[in-house]
Amino acid sequence: MIFKDYYKILGLETSRVSIDEIKLAYRNAAKKYHPDVNVGDSLAEERIKDINEAYRVLSVPSSKRKYDRIWNSHHLVNKKFNMKGKDSIVKMFFGNIKQNQEEKREQKNKEPLRGENVETEINTTIYEAFNGSDKKISLRTIDGKMKTFTVSIPQGIRDGEKIRLIGQGKPGINGGKNGDLFIKINIKNDKRFKLQGCDMYTDLLISPWEAALGTRVNIQSIDEETKVYIPQGIQSGEKIRIPGKGYKDGKGSRGDLIAEVKIMVPKKLTNEEKKIFEELNSVSIFNPRKD
Repeated sequence: MIFKDYYKILGLETSRVSIDEIKLAYRNAAKKYHPDVNVGDSLAEERIKDINEAYRVLSVPSSKRKYDRIWNSHHLVNKKFNMKGKDSIVKMFFGNIKQNQEEKREQKNKEPLRGENVETEINTTIYEAFNGSDKKISLRTIDGKMKTFTVSIPQGIRDGEKIRLIGQGKPGINGGKNGDLFIKINIKNDKRFKLQGCDMYTDLLISPWEAALGTRVNIQSIDEETKVYIPQGIQSGEKIRIPGKGYKDGKGSRGDLIAEVKIMVPKKLTNEEKKIFEELNSVSIFNPRKD
């Protein structure tokens, strides 16, 4: 191993420089000889190795002080000084850097390494998420085989939350623990209910005379039927809020059920119904085109 002038490698002329100056010189040198800038240049690749080696020694105050003693001696000795002798001095302080690096890599390769985590996602209905359920999913393992997992979805899980299956990720290396499997839950709306946060939205279909006169009707929430009051003169598109009949909030309470009123006009009328509507049309003062 020949003596390397680490200061010269970093573009510095003297050892009397601060750690900050060494860091700045390192950044400039690394940028100049970076492999992305010198594609295919083998000399640049060797130069960047020397730059990194120089920075590792000079950026640590204790090793810099040791190296400075050698560096100063190198510049004072006679040019005919046996280079092999100087190599021995360097080794005495630092050892064989490349050999040490290889030993560290070998040791690292033998250390137990934890396997990587794996992430996937599954869809579930509002009913399954509200009540809790077990679902089976199949995933392809690293060796190409299919593996089936049973996922227990807890009651009231929120949209986007993840379930963790410990040890079901990628296998560890050198006896390391397996990674984990994370399953993201996507709660899908259905024809009856739509979920927004902890509130649930549904449609409430009523007849024109119920809207005009007001009434009480039964409405189905996700887990039971409840009675609500329809105020007289309610309009299509208005919303009725039923507290505590929505989705679970994870704190022992529930959001609200919000019913949007939709007034349904019958497509076919009996003779009696038609007669009543005609009479109503003749006596009513209501004209939506004027109001």
